[in-house]
Amino acid sequence: MAKKSGETLESIKAKFDKKAVDERVRSEIPYTTRWHNSFHIDAPHSLISDPNGLCNCDGTYHIFCQWNPVPENQNWHKNKSWMHTATKDFIHYTMPELSLWPRDIHDKDGCHSGCGFVEDGKVRVFYTCNARDENYVRTVAQRFGTMEDDGSIRLDEIQISGNPEGYTAHFRDPNFFYRNGVRYFAMAAQRMSDPAKSSRPTNGAVLIYKEKSEGGWELLGEVKTDYYDFGYMWECPNLLQFEDMDVLIVCPQGVPHQELRYQNHCLAGYFIGHFSVDSLDMIHGKFHELDKGFDFYSPQVFANEARHIMVGWVGMPDLVDKVASAEDGWLYSLTMPRELTIHQGKVRSQPVKEMEALRKERTDVDVSNGQNVPIQLPKGSESDITITFGQARKAEVAVKWGAEKFVFKYDRDTQIMTLDRNGMNLGGKGIRPFNDGKNTDVDLGIRKFKLFTNLDLQFRLFVDSSVIELFLQNGEEACSMLVYPEEDVAPVLEISGDKPLQRVSGRVWQLGKFIYK
Repeated sequence: MAKKSGETLESIKAKFDKKAVDERVRSEIPYTTRWHNSFHIDAPHSLISDPNGLCNCDGTYHIFCQWNPVPENQNWHKNKSWMHTATKDFIHYTMPELSLWPRDIHDKDGCHSGCGFVEDGKVRVFYTCNARDENYVRTVAQRFGTMEDDGSIRLDEIQISGNPEGYTAHFRDPNFFYRNGVRYFAMAAQRMSDPAKSSRPTNGAVLIYKEKSEGGWELLGEVKTDYYDFGYMWECPNLLQFEDMDVLIVCPQGVPHQELRYQNHCLAGYFIGHFSVDSLDMIHGKFHELDKGFDFYSPQVFANEARHIMVGWVGMPDLVDKVASAEDGWLYSLTMPRELTIHQGKVRSQPVKEMEALRKERTDVDVSNGQNVPIQLPKGSESDITITFGQARKAEVAVKWGAEKFVFKYDRDTQIMTLDRNGMNLGGKGIRPFNDGKNTDVDLGIRKFKLFTNLDLQFRLFVDSSVIELFLQNGEEACSMLVYPEEDVAPVLEISGDKPLQRVSGRVWQLGKFIYK
């Protein structure tokens, strides 16, 4: 039956030609447009978003992400499909390709997020099928798929049809985890709220399913947290184990901002504590954000690895009008792969050690009693710098492209770190949700958060063509953001203090590019 849009299943299927899409991608790499990145995975064309299907098969890391391979009239989020690339070392990658796309009655309106796993030596995926009827009513299903030799995903059996009672059809993003040799999966869900507990009509939640010995899945129920009324939807759950600690990663939508946290349009963060698959209780502390930058969402972690390696989306839902690279026909990137560790009850993140293989020419920095320290950066760089304050109470670091700049600055008296993107001419500044209590967004270009340090400020700064990733105090905080400098020049790093800084020391490397076979 035809949808309101006039599209039939046949017309939808006709749009996807894997061979033609893959040939177009090969013709576009290496990239030549001004803001395409060197050491971040970008969209060859159109829009990419959520990392999906992260798994390791015989030493090869497989990375999928959502992608629109056939944009129509700049409707960037239409034709939701999966792009795939693979790597053994996070430096050399297979050519991105179309791997999963709408092709039957279950997923005709989008192949939404899901996880990857390895079974019988094959890469398999578990994803959410999305379909709408002629009245635009959504139906969902959760389905297995298997990667074929040509890189496409063969559609396998539907595992779960529909959404459970008491939850809306915003029911997606299945993600496997294991306990005592048994397979479970966490599921993003939107609960119909209890009016006695919340003024919202819906609230975010995570459901847990258990694999039954005779086959199929049993719904155990909802993860019990202390955050019943915390956004209208929780997306992209990951349930991880770190020795004796459990970490539940979720992406809440619709959380009002506070002065020093929750300042993005949508959030990505975690609860840390202890989770019981028997009672479904999550005994935890407060919700922590994984990234305090302007553009970070929908992370996924490689499952069942000796290390916890995370990839996130450098982007933000519903803000495509803020993305300057759209004029060149593509939007967004993925973060560098980051290794997660636990330190003093919090998750820390740093780029995986393999990224060091990109380092080329090195410049050493060692300046004493400098009040303004300029450092020329190459195009594509990593800076590992320590600022020893001495008598200075404030320090500012600016990345400058001619007259434009991105700034981060620290105040020792308030222990507040501020990110400022107002010095950039193009792109979004930074949306704060519900700033005035009237559900309106205000574009302020400022992020502030607490960072506890005294004598030294240590940072690792990665500057690519349109992505900056900043890691503070050995990964205690991470900040990801998009920047679109108008001038095609190598940037200058300028470090200054309100008084002479006792010492600025460290190293700067030129970084090479990811290599696509």
